[in-house]
Amino acid sequence: MDLAEKIESLPAEPGVYLFKNERGKVLYVGKAQNLRSRVRSYFAAGGDGRPQVPHLVERARDVEVLVLPTVKDALLLENELIKRHRPVFNVRLRDDKQYLVLRLDPGEAWPRLQLVRRFADDGASYFGPYTSSAAMYESLANLRKLFPLRSCTEGTFRDHVRRGRPCIEYEMKRCAGPCCGLVTEQEYASLVHGTTLFLRGRSQELRDELRDAMRRAAAEERFEDAARLRDRIEAVERTVERQQVVSGRAVSRDVFGVAREGGEVELQVLAVRDGRLVGTASHAFSEVALDDGALLASFLGQYYAGAGPDLPAEVLTPAPVEDEGALEALLRERAGRGVRIHAPQRGPGRELVELAATNARLALERRLEARESVDAALSELKDRLGLARLPRRVECYDVSTLQGSLAVASRVVFEDGRPRKADYRRYRIRQAAAGDDYDCLREVMRRRLDRVESEPLPDLLVVDGGRGQLAVVVAALRDRGLQVDALGIAKERDEASPSPRVKRSGGLKAERVFLPGRKDPVALPADSRGLLLLQRVRDEAHRFAIEFQRSLRHRAGLTSVLEEIPGVGPGKRRALLRTLGSLRAVREASVEQLAAVPGLSARDAAMIRAFFDGLDARGAGPPLEPAPPELDAGLSVEAAAAETAAAEAGAAAAIAAGEAGASARGVAGEAGRERAAEPASDADAARGGRAQEATREDAGGEARAPGGRPDA
Repeated sequence: MDLAEKIESLPAEPGVYLFKNERGKVLYVGKAQNLRSRVRSYFAAGGDGRPQVPHLVERARDVEVLVLPTVKDALLLENELIKRHRPVFNVRLRDDKQYLVLRLDPGEAWPRLQLVRRFADDGASYFGPYTSSAAMYESLANLRKLFPLRSCTEGTFRDHVRRGRPCIEYEMKRCAGPCCGLVTEQEYASLVHGTTLFLRGRSQELRDELRDAMRRAAAEERFEDAARLRDRIEAVERTVERQQVVSGRAVSRDVFGVAREGGEVELQVLAVRDGRLVGTASHAFSEVALDDGALLASFLGQYYAGAGPDLPAEVLTPAPVEDEGALEALLRERAGRGVRIHAPQRGPGRELVELAATNARLALERRLEARESVDAALSELKDRLGLARLPRRVECYDVSTLQGSLAVASRVVFEDGRPRKADYRRYRIRQAAAGDDYDCLREVMRRRLDRVESEPLPDLLVVDGGRGQLAVVVAALRDRGLQVDALGIAKERDEASPSPRVKRSGGLKAERVFLPGRKDPVALPADSRGLLLLQRVRDEAHRFAIEFQRSLRHRAGLTSVLEEIPGVGPGKRRALLRTLGSLRAVREASVEQLAAVPGLSARDAAMIRAFFDGLDARGAGPPLEPAPPELDAGLSVEAAAAETAAAEAGAAAAIAAGEAGASARGVAGEAGRERAAEPASDADAARGGRAQEATREDAGGEARAPGGRPDA
């Protein structure tokens, strides 16, 4: 059956359709109230005038349909299929995860705010989605100062109830202390109510209620309560003052603006609550052939996929949205009331859309300027280094060992000057001698090039190292008959020091770029854009390898002694390290300090103290300090000292992450075939948990970043 016959046989029902090319790759995912009429319109003369349709029809060789009860169901499935297949003619949000949503369950005895990514119909209140994780974490921290609801888990809450002593969050005034009876149920309920009003943008109503409560407290001579309420009112007013008034009406809206230049599109979101601008976010798309209506339909379906009932009354767009009825039906179901989607042509609504478009235009201009800078850097590299092609896709490899052992390697990928973290890999060296950098790199190259058919080759392959490392890479490519540009980048070493990063009076030495077939390295100017890009790629590969090695070192060296203590399982080990902060602190803690750890009994504390006393008496046990990182892996003396000082402080998070994964997996340590979440880097933690690079190792020892493919 050819395509035309297949289209005529399609059902006249609601559902989802997928256009595919000759290899079966999905080109486009769409939804329709009537599948037959919608798909037929693509091929009818004058049927569908969108600019992307001729290109789509030219490449389409097959169509697959899925019949669903309603077009609203089709909208939800369309979103999932776009994420799964990543069709070239659909727009897709860069992050496949849902946006963060705040959950508050008033049905709990002492409700707490939780961060979740999906709405569930469980009777709880949901607020969001929040477009910026960083802004959301900052808002949450401020909110906990205004309305100090508990943030602990149920287990931790019960532990503090049993001990009758609040945690440090109470001392920092970020929790009201319900576990120890330091707040009444009525007072706590008022905190929950205030949190709800604040998150829904009803700031004026919140302030009025707080003022009434303050006056009542003062009239009843509860002056301390009145003073607390006064301080809370002032804090709310300071927060609201920072929010720009963009509407004369106290109305809640999500406003979308679009800016285009060629195939580049920037989409700006303004979140307006109670007439005030409370948040913005910008989304970038490249090579977009969709018109504004189709673009918005695809984007909004993904944007609101995980939304809860806390939705605005209006969604304003610059152009009518395709199938807006289906999206309105979905939002109506989520919100429990009507949510209007429309494209205003005049008045305050249109002014807001134009404001969003102006911000989108500014963001697009900044992105294009940054791209021009990257293009200039790539062109400089091509010209100065004599590369065969513009290095738009760059892979960089770094091997790291710890005093001749625990060898690991990393691969990072940059496309057009930006990290492509879905293609990052971490390697455990399985066969090569750990102290032989060349042999380790040879193994990594073999494992990478074994996958040349399933993973695209880069335009440029970079290795962190000099002439010897580059020779290994070139030999591996030559043995496979592959033509790929390659180079090595290393700092010029000081004659008096084996470390490439030790400073002399003249400062850091220049970077040296090694090329195949050239005896002398190329010295690019210090202000070269191309050199700065290479440094960024190399430093990212080094960071990624060191982070992986550090996590393995913590798991291998610091968990073993705690695992030997009778009666102390994974949960108690995590609690010990989370509370006391390091293995040294655990080993030196008194029985009283150990008993204060959540989840530990007095018997557990006595057993742990007796265990370490026995080790001390025998002079046994592992060292309390992790081994220092090697200098010739690319760390300066100062950085090595900082690494050593920070290693133990990071052990708690590393072990908590490793043991949490191990208890669910049943880790087989000898085989080394763990699938564990790697701990976040210090930089990730400092960003409030944004975009943590958790990776999973497969049976072969490689690892992949979220969204990437596992290596074998």
